[in-house]
Amino acid sequence: MNGAESLVHTLLKGGVDTCFANPGTSEMHFVAALDRVPGMRSVLGLFEGVVTGAADGYARMAGKPAATLLHCGPGLANGLANLHNARRAGTPIVNIVGDQATYHRPLDAPLTADTEGWARPVSGFVRTAQRASGVGADVAAAIRAARVPPGQIATLILPADTAWGDGGMVVEPLPPPPAPRVDQGVLARIARVLRGNEPAILVLTGAALAAEGLALAHRIRAATGARIIAQGSNARIAHGAGRVPIERVPYVVDRALAMLAGLKHIVLVGAVKPVAFFAYPDKPGTLYPPDATVHVLARADQDIVEALARLADELGAPAVPLPNGAAARPAPAKGAPTPEAVAQTLSALLPEQAVVVDESVSFGRTIFADCAVAAPHDWLQITGGAIGDGLPLATGAAVGAPGRRVIGLQADGSAMYTVQALWTQARERLDITTILISNRKYAILLHELANVGANPGRTALDMLDLSNPDLDWLRIAGGLGVEGARAETMERFADLFSQSLSRRGPFLIELVV
Repeated sequence: MNGAESLVHTLLKGGVDTCFANPGTSEMHFVAALDRVPGMRSVLGLFEGVVTGAADGYARMAGKPAATLLHCGPGLANGLANLHNARRAGTPIVNIVGDQATYHRPLDAPLTADTEGWARPVSGFVRTAQRASGVGADVAAAIRAARVPPGQIATLILPADTAWGDGGMVVEPLPPPPAPRVDQGVLARIARVLRGNEPAILVLTGAALAAEGLALAHRIRAATGARIIAQGSNARIAHGAGRVPIERVPYVVDRALAMLAGLKHIVLVGAVKPVAFFAYPDKPGTLYPPDATVHVLARADQDIVEALARLADELGAPAVPLPNGAAARPAPAKGAPTPEAVAQTLSALLPEQAVVVDESVSFGRTIFADCAVAAPHDWLQITGGAIGDGLPLATGAAVGAPGRRVIGLQADGSAMYTVQALWTQARERLDITTILISNRKYAILLHELANVGANPGRTALDMLDLSNPDLDWLRIAGGLGVEGARAETMERFADLFSQSLSRRGPFLIELVV
């Protein structure tokens, strides 16, 4: 057995049975091992940012890590933006990066790079294999590290000779450490704060935004009057009819300041302090009142749902009814496309247990809240602000949640960063409907020009314009194997959306706005 074969065997023993890959010469023995070791689903991406973003979406839905396979330091560099997003999401990924053979690296051949240095900022674990006999142990350690709560990226760098060398050994999985429990004293202190009748809010993320966590937060809110809110960017939210509706900390600073005004206590439940996405002239960086006290109920690595359950019991919070899951759906919207009309049509037509992947950027800021009456679904966001995650995230989510329709709300500008994901969707015949919001501009940056007080002229505005020439999304998608159609009215959009749900495989709707 060579090192690459021991790697695949150990991955499978550790429950990692899906690999998103863009391999090169250094990884050929890993690729060959996939023929000799059955059980690994291998998904090819034509760009490393697709590979890493898809691994993120897969793990968010499957609840376990995927592996990636990247080619040397430059391949890792191509995937770093979506690894940054995955790190912010707390996503478990076993990130395997090929490298020069150990004895070839000192020769400084063209692809030689500081692969470890590039991996560290996005990884909770970095190791370079030294010999074929140790690869199995190295990957077992990487799987364990990826599963450390709430999840992290574990990067294993695999020099070519450790892959092709003989002496590989399969290693049994190592159990990850359990999520630490919150100390009882912390719970008692937070309970006293919430009983104090001063304006308070619980800021939730992670497992607190699953259906069980939201129901517990709903109990606490009913018993104390404290408000609940999700942090601005979240890996996954249980949303729709029958779930507890929740708002998110707004992106726009003035809206966030108004929402959080008057609070005396901010209780973080796995979340970070509410801060502005960027600095703006004459605006604060923190979004809550300066005299408010910030409390931590649970860190992201702790057992968040268990902490909420114990806090509800500490408060004596009785069970309360959840929202009516059988509420009437609205009719699909008519007329010109607007964010409100898109949300209305999604609320009318979204299938049960759909997965919505949201990279609609500025157009879609209100769509999440307006879909609270849609059929029950999961809502995934870009978490680290590095655009170009939406198409790969939807690709991975569809692999990780087979049988559930994935709906991508996708801005046109950011879609061009990782448009190759459409090819993977077609190759894998994934059930994804991409709603391509075509405004032919970087609309969010037009808003940011005003926010930072810039005074743009023609040259600056041209830098944010995606026309001249217009992107022809139907031809782009068709060239990558995905059928599509254009909608300029909500009536046409509703027809196309309904049709896409009744067919297998991917479909793209260019919604001209």
